[in-house]
Order: sequence, then structure tokens, then C-alpha cells
Amino acid sequence: MVTRPVAAPAPTPTCDRSDVSAKTKSRRSLLRLLMGGSLAAVWTSLIYPMVRYLIPPAEASATTTETLAAAVGELKPNSAKTFRFGSHPALLVRLGNGEYRSMSAVCTHLGCTVQYQPDTQQVWCPCHNGRYDLTGRNIQGPPPRPLLTYDVKVHGEEIHVNRRQDA
Repeated sequence: MVTRPVAAPAPTPTCDRSDVSAKTKSRRSLLRLLMGGSLAAVWTSLIYPMVRYLIPPAEASATTTETLAAAVGELKPNSAKTFRFGSHPALLVRLGNGEYRSMSAVCTHLGCTVQYQPDTQQVWCPCHNGRYDLTGRNIQGPPPRPLLTYDVKVHGEEIHVNRRQDA
């Protein structure tokens, strides 16, 4: 009888549960991080436009102090003209009594260009139906503050508009 050496039993695979648990935890952590980041990106993309709509844009300071707006005979009573004051549009209004008023033509809500409406004698913003009186005061709609107003001076046949000293 020939005896053969008996081989050592094959090692049984050991399953270290701490390794599996650590891999599962790190995988779960990664998935949570990715899901959380995705949700944050979606919510930010939804909320940001609403916040920008509600917060008016910051005003840029202009360096222009005076400009020629129009000739005296150019405006009829109860009419208006849009002109450039520096890099921004402005409005020159001639009232029915011949008096002139001037103000920025940039709405204080979202920066749309306003228009003079002779039938109501108000300044109107077509973007969100904001209204201002002829002193530039906001009287209706979403504009948060009055329009910037300018001083008007007539020099011979020219109408000049100046930045107010208190502005």
C-alpha cells in the first residue's frame, strides 16, 4: 500500500466583512455626494432667475454732467424726446404750460427703457407696467425707487440737461 502524502486542505476563502462594509460605505457616500450636488445644481438653476428678477440691478455711476438734449422748437407742448445722457437714455418732456422736465429713461426695476405717455402725462415702463409721475416718482408697479431726475436749462435756442448737484 502506497501512501501518498496528504495535501494540506485548500484554504477557505475568508470574507472580511469590514472590507465589504467599508467599500459599501464609501460607494454610498460617493452616490450621496453626487445626488446632493445634482440636486443643488438643479435648485440653483431654478432659484437664481427668480432672485435676479426680484433684485434690481446695481446702478452704474455716470461721469457726464451736462448734455445738449434738444432745440427749443423741437418739442411741441405735451410731448417728449429720448436722448443720450452719457451712455444712458434720458427723457426730455415738454409740459402743456411750456415747462421742461428731464429724467433718466432707465426703469429702476430691471433697466428697461421708459416712455412718456401724453394721454396720462405719466412715464411708463412697458416691461412690467411700472409708472412714474413727471417728477420721476414711482407711482405704480414693481419699480423700487424713483427715476433719476435732471435739471433743465434753456440757453438761447438750445435745451441743456444737467446732472443735479444732490444726485
